[in-house]
Amino acid sequence: MYSRFPGVVLGFHGCDEAVGRAVVSGVDQLQASHNNYDWLGHGAYFWENSPSRAWEFAVEQKKRGRLRTPHVIGAILDLGNCMNLVDSQYHAMLKKAYDIYTAIIPLESDRAVNKGGRDRLLRCLDCSVFQIMHTSMESNNEPPFDSVRCAFEEGDPSFPGSGILDKTHIQICVRNPACVRGYFLPLDENGAVLKFE
Repeated sequence: MYSRFPGVVLGFHGCDEAVGRAVVSGVDQLQASHNNYDWLGHGAYFWENSPSRAWEFAVEQKKRGRLRTPHVIGAILDLGNCMNLVDSQYHAMLKKAYDIYTAIIPLESDRAVNKGGRDRLLRCLDCSVFQIMHTSMESNNEPPFDSVRCAFEEGDPSFPGSGILDKTHIQICVRNPACVRGYFLPLDENGAVLKFE
């Protein structure tokens, strides 16, 4: 009943400048990610209301050699039928999906594992469980989730002893491309294209 997310959300995507400009101009579409380590399963990823976090991600991707020129685009998102993991009602679904996953892959040594340090940047297990859940819903003719939304604590403490981490964010995985109502270049408070440093 409450899975329909009210209104629209602004999402920001860090990418290569050539890709971003092609998407904003309508020449190309943003492609869904299909990595086995995607945090919320397969889809197009956005940082909710955080162009600065999208920029940080794009800069990190450049350092890894995955893009040439860091860039950020904005998107107007209607999350549709949203699995909003900030709402505790959806966690039972994830637990059920994990049970299905462990039944399919009974040996723990054969199962995917989250890895990548304290922040678990490579979430292979999480991705597998989300994909099993979506497949199970589809095979049971349940309405699919158009998007998945989750808050993540990430990074270092904001100050000594703090429980607040400096890269904490809300991430959105858009599974249904129709959720994207439009793309734009983020602007600063003066109406100029936002510059990142």
